[in-house]
Amino acid sequence: MNRDPVVLVEDVTLAFRIGRSQVGTMKEFAINSLKGNTSYEKLWALKGVSFDLHEGEVLGIIGPNGAGKSTLMKIIAQVLPPTGGRVRVSGSIAPMIELGAGFNSEMTGVENIVLYGTLLGRDPKEMRERVGAIAEWAELQEFIDTPIRNYSSGMLARLGFAVATDQRPDVLVVDEVLSVGDESFQRKSAERIERMIADGTSVVLV
Repeated sequence: MNRDPVVLVEDVTLAFRIGRSQVGTMKEFAINSLKGNTSYEKLWALKGVSFDLHEGEVLGIIGPNGAGKSTLMKIIAQVLPPTGGRVRVSGSIAPMIELGAGFNSEMTGVENIVLYGTLLGRDPKEMRERVGAIAEWAELQEFIDTPIRNYSSGMLARLGFAVATDQRPDVLVVDEVLSVGDESFQRKSAERIERMIADGTSVVLV
């Protein structure tokens, strides 16, 4: 087993600039902004977060709503850049951090399988060849030629997970999106994740 971390997070911070003005109306705020009279304060979403994750390890992130869990997941998945610190991910990463992320609602299930797989670094030709197996695992064969705007949240979760885990990633990042599926899907997903962990996938989950 490789003992170098597959995920390294060092002193990661993320701050948002929030406009602060003593004026009472949007018009006055806009005028002051144009004049450069608006002051700002920093809202810290994350401050000084550090950890490492090795091959086959599982890290659970817990905390109350608004604690920055989903924000941290997006930074690990390299969707959101940190204000400070650094994140290094070795190997392939499959993020499941937002329902429908990576999909186009106007496209069919088939088209979205190819689209999302390509965004994850897979070859489009390979993804087209995997459509049948992915649709079968997600139990969406009857709906796979339907635009996904007609899918329920559970169907979107099944399709997203099936694509993201069709090929074992080195790192799987899972937010609370799997909670929208039914009990059967959650059990099926958990079994697939357990097999991937046994094969060396590292998992970060909320």
